[in-house]
Amino acid sequence: MTVAPDFDRTLEQQGLGPLTRGRVTTLQVNLGKRCNQACHHCHVDAGPKRLEMMERPIAERVIELLANSPEVEAVDMTGGAPELNANFRWLVAEARRLGRRVIDRCNLTVLLERDMEDLAPFLAENAVEIVASLPCCSAGNVDEQRGPGVFDKSVAALRRLNALGYGLPGSGLALDLVYNPVGAFLPPRQEELEARYRGDLRGRFEIEFRRLLTITNMPIKRFAAFLAREGRFDAYMGLLVNHFNPATVPALMCRSLVSVGWDGRLYDCDFNQMLDVPLAAGDEVCARTVWDLDSPAELAGRAVATGSHCFGCSAGAGSSCGGALQVKQRAQARVHTVCAEHALVGDTS
Repeated sequence: MTVAPDFDRTLEQQGLGPLTRGRVTTLQVNLGKRCNQACHHCHVDAGPKRLEMMERPIAERVIELLANSPEVEAVDMTGGAPELNANFRWLVAEARRLGRRVIDRCNLTVLLERDMEDLAPFLAENAVEIVASLPCCSAGNVDEQRGPGVFDKSVAALRRLNALGYGLPGSGLALDLVYNPVGAFLPPRQEELEARYRGDLRGRFEIEFRRLLTITNMPIKRFAAFLAREGRFDAYMGLLVNHFNPATVPALMCRSLVSVGWDGRLYDCDFNQMLDVPLAAGDEVCARTVWDLDSPAELAGRAVATGSHCFGCSAGAGSSCGGALQVKQRAQARVHTVCAEHALVGDTS
């Protein structure tokens, strides 16, 4: 494996200077690594046997920070499967009581787990925005990446959500789907892939959704191990570096987000959390946990800790937890020409 490329040096060469955080508008909270799935691409290394889960005192501190932070507009709950944490519903209710948007990063199949029959109605009653993983419209590709039978279960869960109004125009219940590549390539154009998803899911299953978000696979943890086994890690890093897009840098999610680990430690993003890269130290003593600050607003203007994986968020049209960063720009035609043939969405066999 070759020496990892230097993201900070690339920013300097582009005249973009050090990466710093702006106003914090999202508090992303990882509730634990336990999950009812064990996906091949998972950067969290989540699975059914993981025991790490956020405990109640940390959950209560998160709500305290939220109450002290009127500039934070959204609480983005992730995992593992965040719904498996015993504090999930309390956190949702408290965040909504404070008038904040709540996002649930849902793998869909958790809605069908035993004792979860009332989960979907609970999410609807609290107007929780659902961001649901569906890496392809092909059963074969989804099951290969996420496990046998996951595609059929995902379809059943989406139908259950649609029945509650999720994804339907005028319902006020947001349902977004997430595509991530099934291999070592960049996502195709988000808007074009969304149209293909919409036509396929509507035509075959009468499923509706609001938006499709495309997310680049990060070369860390389980996906990095897969790349290394296949002897493709260096090639994939080369793909990301060669398609670095300086226009994505102002919109990188780390500039407006603070990530909270299941153990209460603070990070610049979810990926740094999984690599155990703490908040960048500045001139002042840097907060390391939820107990070290009174409000996420204190982190505005601070440097962001970076690494070679940051090329994943800044390649091509860019990538974030909210999808592509340049969904309407067509300057990346070369990237999409290379990657579109790998989307595999049209494979309905």
